Amino acid sequence: MYIQRIHTLQTKLDDLKIDALLVESRFNLLYLTGFDGLEGDGRLLITTTNATLITDARYEEDLHERLEKHINLAITRDYMKIITNIVADRHIEHLGFEDTIVYSDYFQLTKLPNLTLTATSQVIDQLRAVKRPEEVEATEKAITLSSQGFKYLLTQIHPGMTEIQVVNKLDNWMKGHGSSGASFDTIVASGPRAAMPHGDATTKILNKGEMVTIDFGYYVDGYTSDITRTIALGEPDPKLKQIYEIVKEAQQKVMDAIKPGVLGTTLDKIGRDFITEQGYGKEFNHGIGHGIGLDIHEYPQSYGAMPNFKVSQNEILTDEPGIYVANLGGIRIEDDVLVTKTGCQRLSDITRELIILN
Repeated sequence: MYIQRIHTLQTKLDDLKIDALLVESRFNLLYLTGFDGLEGDGRLLITTTNATLITDARYEEDLHERLEKHINLAITRDYMKIITNIVADRHIEHLGFEDTIVYSDYFQLTKLPNLTLTATSQVIDQLRAVKRPEEVEATEKAITLSSQGFKYLLTQIHPGMTEIQVVNKLDNWMKGHGSSGASFDTIVASGPRAAMPHGDATTKILNKGEMVTIDFGYYVDGYTSDITRTIALGEPDPKLKQIYEIVKEAQQKVMDAIKPGVLGTTLDKIGRDFITEQGYGKEFNHGIGHGIGLDIHEYPQSYGAMPNFKVSQNEILTDEPGIYVANLGGIRIEDDVLVTKTGCQRLSDITRELIILN
């Protein structure tokens, strides 16, 4: 599986006008080797015919067992020496590197003799965006388990709990039922705090009549979910109920428009224009969605802000409009969708109707 991904990348080197590509970022290393935890401690040098993973002895035994045999393994404390040797032995003249590397690594590359360096942007990220069947299956498992965890949480949440206690309830259930962990710090924001789109959970106590926004993502088999629901603890403010319906309709309008070939900016405009028409344009202050997979935010990181991005079949995207009113609260509804041949499929079965817990 991983060598096939490397072969796909190798076919793109000529178009990039490079002889080899140096990979350092965590999720790209994971995507190409199946081994996590190497960011800062590993380099993958890919030529047109060869791939060499360079790391130190701490990972040697594990990698000998797990690394696909077609990927060479070089164990050393001097990564640059191995890179220099490969560059010389294979007569590499044009070396590509990820434009996200730290300056100290780039500075070391500039010392290599007779070498032209080329920064590449999101080359592997774009390969990761279009999911293979096994990736879709893993992501669906993460979303299914997360949906089950949320339904459990609804039986536990009540006024008098703190936001942090809500997070812990969900986290304990998810890890106890097969998740390896959260892909980001779960957001629980209640009452007026829900006007902060990414408000961290605090010791604030949940009160009757408040709306509570819960944004969570969990890993299963290496792939993550990303779901948000805003619920009510008893009958909420009528204005917030009205806003909830606006957000729900905006999300549906975007979902109805998702299909291969549509521009990300078009999707953003559909949701944003509708919210603006309802009088809340200034209160929708983030992107309409992003890609998910090995990472919680992956290509397209914010498709509404990428003028050249077109949706492709088998991408998994979020659809997450929101409205945030200072001193009142906020509403966000987020679902993950799989792009199909003619449209999209919502992967969560959590109701999109307003949940009022009495």
